[in-house]
This record gives sequence, C-alpha cells and structure tokens, in this order.
Amino acid sequence: MKKKVIAVFDIGKTNKKFLLFNHQFQVVYQEEEIFPEISDEDGFACDDAARIEKWIYGTLDSFMKNSEYKLTALNFTTYGATLVYLSENGKRLTPFYNYLKPVESLLFEPLYQKKGGKTEFCRRTASPALEMLNSGLQIYWLKLKKNTIYNQVKSVLHLPQYFSFLFTRRFISELTSIGCHTAMWDFDKNQYHAWLDEEGIQLPEIVSNRTAFETEFANGKIKIGVGIHDSSASLVPYLDNSADPFILMSTGTWCITMNPFNEEPLTTEQLKNDCLCYLSVHQKPVKSSRLFLGPLFEKNVQRIEQHFSKEPNSYRDVNTDDNLLKSILVGGERMFFSQSISENYLDTSVNLDSFENFEQAYHQLVFDIAKLCETSVRLILPRKDESKIIYVSGGFSRNNLFVNMLANIFSNKIVFTSKIDNASALGAALMVASQSGDNPQIDLGLKKYFPF
Repeated sequence: MKKKVIAVFDIGKTNKKFLLFNHQFQVVYQEEEIFPEISDEDGFACDDAARIEKWIYGTLDSFMKNSEYKLTALNFTTYGATLVYLSENGKRLTPFYNYLKPVESLLFEPLYQKKGGKTEFCRRTASPALEMLNSGLQIYWLKLKKNTIYNQVKSVLHLPQYFSFLFTRRFISELTSIGCHTAMWDFDKNQYHAWLDEEGIQLPEIVSNRTAFETEFANGKIKIGVGIHDSSASLVPYLDNSADPFILMSTGTWCITMNPFNEEPLTTEQLKNDCLCYLSVHQKPVKSSRLFLGPLFEKNVQRIEQHFSKEPNSYRDVNTDDNLLKSILVGGERMFFSQSISENYLDTSVNLDSFENFEQAYHQLVFDIAKLCETSVRLILPRKDESKIIYVSGGFSRNNLFVNMLANIFSNKIVFTSKIDNASALGAALMVASQSGDNPQIDLGLKKYFPF
C-alpha cells in the first residue's frame, strides 16, 4: 500500500526544496536544487522562472506516478517581496523581478506625499520604505517605467499564489503575503490600502491560508493549498503547539525575530530601526525586527580564523568554555560592532592581537553578535511584556555557544532551540492539512538552555 504524504515546494532565494511529510508531519523525503540566476531585461540578476516552473512540473509529475508514495495534498511556501504579472489568459508577462533590483527612490515620493508623507505611509503600512522590497511599489514602478507591459496585466499574484495558480488556475491572494512589508495593507483599517484603488490596481480576492482546492490530475485528485509566505509559515508550528506567549528567532542569513503577542501599533522609532509587521495565518499583526546575521558572523569569523592561522570553519570545533563565557558576560563589554556596522559587515577596527588565542576571540565575537540580537528582540517587546519563551530556530540554533549567550542575556526567559529544520515547509503542510479539520500536535524537538 502506498504511503500517504503531503508535498511542499519550499522556494527560497538560494535553495529550492521539495519535501514530503507523512501524516505525523515527519519529513520522509527531501530534495534540494540551486538554480543559477539569469538576468532580467535590464541586466539585473533574478531567479530563472522558467527553470523553476519546469522543475516543479517535472518533480510533481514524477511523484504522482511514484509507486511508494500517494500524494494527498500540495502546498507552496516562498520568499516574499516578489510578484508575478499575468495576462488575460494567465500567461506570465515578466521575469521574477529581484527585490534587490535598484530603482530611483524618488520615483515613489509623489505617492508618499499624496498619502501624508513617507513617515505616515510607512507607519500605516507597517513597513520601512524599502523600494523594491515593498512589493506593492513594484506594481507602481511597473506602471510608471514599463507601461507597455503594465497595460497587458490582468492579474497580479504573489509568488506562493502563482505556483498554486499553475495547477488550480485560481486568481487569489492571502494575508501572509500581503502583510509582508508590501506597502499594500492598511494596518489601521485592516484592509487593502486606498492607494491601490486610486492607482487603478485591482488585486485578487483574499482567502484563508487554510483554503485548498481539489484538483484533478491524470493519476488522481489532490488538494492544493493557496501558498504562504515563508516567515509567517515558520511561525505556524509554534503558534499551534505553544501554550505560552513566545518570541521566535528564525536564524540563518537573516535573523528574523517575530513577536506574535505584541499588539501595540508600530512606532516611527521602530520603523527607523528596520522593524515591521507581518500578518499571521490568524490575521494578526506580528511585530518583527531583522538583522543580517549570517554575513556579520561569517565575514568576521573568517578574519579571526585567518589571523590565528586556523583552517576555514575551525569555529565549529570550539566548545563553550565556561570560564571564558563567564568573564565576557561579567565584563559585558562589546568589542565587535561597538560603534556601527560597516557596509561590508566586516569589523576591522578590532585589534585581534589583543586576544590570547582563537577561542577567546571567537567567544567575544559570538557574544557581540548575541548582543546585536538582544537589541533586535528588545525592539519588538511591548511595554507590558508577557512573553516567557524565546524559541531559536534555523542555522544558529545549532551553535551552542550562541544559544548559551542568549540564555544568559535573557535570564528572565526560557530559551529553547528547536530541531525543526524545515519550519516554513512544515507550516505550509500544516495549513493544507488543517483544511480537513485536523489539529495535529507536533514535536518541536525542544532543548532547554539555562543561564549561569
């Protein structure tokens, strides 16, 4: 008998994954691809949309015919800030424009001014002014700069919904993609912002993330979800399986710190410090801050390894030295990034000769990075903070020294790491499974860390 599974395509900016979850929500199969980028019509790097589409079609077709697994449902989770423009017959009209694509920042000033100025516009849409990272402004840019293409556009979909559309042919939207620094959502009125209608921009019907459409394939029917933004998806396993208010630090290239239990409006000061609000699957604002953690760590640990004539990645063999840890925590002095963070994320102002050895320098670097993370956490705490737990997921959850530092910095909270390596994909699987009324309990694989 075939094993029943839920399939998820997890489309990251670098890695593209296909995963199968059994009905205990354990990963039973996973494959990963990295596709070279191509260039858009302006010569700027972007994802190869045609190749990703071909891979998705081919992979799904292969597993629909697989003798070992029976696919019962399919969902998609992807990075945000990416829109797909479709013609009247559903043909994709543009590349997947890169959210890092440079544009003239002055292009958006007339829009800001019509809506009370940039500060008020950003406050109301709960997002810093991030140019192409504000995906709603990508539509505005296309209208002004590529009008010939824009005039052919009949529907605009966020990336998760586009992949769902490839199979369901449904033009829909959902709140986690709309609410991820898009400048589309009016957080005061809890609806699409008025500027979209004023500019003649019509967006699809909003449906719940738990929506799924039964779709006919040659080998049978499966339920296909509407897709979900990856950061909001990563919250789902914790929201569904944690009884107490918590903060989630999702670590990797970015450290995205999310507080689903802070209902205070986003302040101008928080916006200045790169905070924003996501929308959860429960249609609630999630106060969030972000830190470019991966490059900060990698570039500076490489410098330390080279200085002490160590092999690359020698830091992985460094065990937590309790005495070193205590001395750094008692001193509390930051050395790395004590003034500011440079554009290349490398801090050359620290004299590495001041350290006795590689281990001491590495402990100091990790402490200083943990202190930067502390700032990110404190930015999203409400005046009356009731959160008792910090969950650390992703790459840095496997760095015991880093998590030990956090446990001591936040000694008034319980710090856990989670063994969930594919939280976004798991969240997407849970959403499409919940359509059948299931409310599964997930083992988060928690490990508790204690302060001294």
